[in-house]
Amino acid sequence: MMYLFLALAIGAEVLGTTLLKSTEGFTRLWPTLACLACYGAAFLLLARALERGMQVGVAYAIWAGLGTTLIVVIGMLFLGEPLTAAKVAGVALVVAGVVTLNLAGAH
Repeated sequence: MMYLFLALAIGAEVLGTTLLKSTEGFTRLWPTLACLACYGAAFLLLARALERGMQVGVAYAIWAGLGTTLIVVIGMLFLGEPLTAAKVAGVALVVAGVVTLNLAGAH
């Protein structure tokens, strides 16, 4: 169940981050409210995952790894951002770090 809450938290955070550009510096009301609501939901869901026994370090590593990867993909597919070798290398390093933490017994 803790992984379900973490997955939902990551989804909410990714949606909030995707909406961030549309807020135009928090000057547009509805995108701003949606963005902030997503971030609030993300932290609530993350707290629920931690409440059910997930370690903070593991949760945050998975959050960062998946969130970063998804935002890069969304940026490329929907926001017109280029995919560069540096982005690919950076995401690979983040994912490698998450895998290393999990394999090293951080969970």
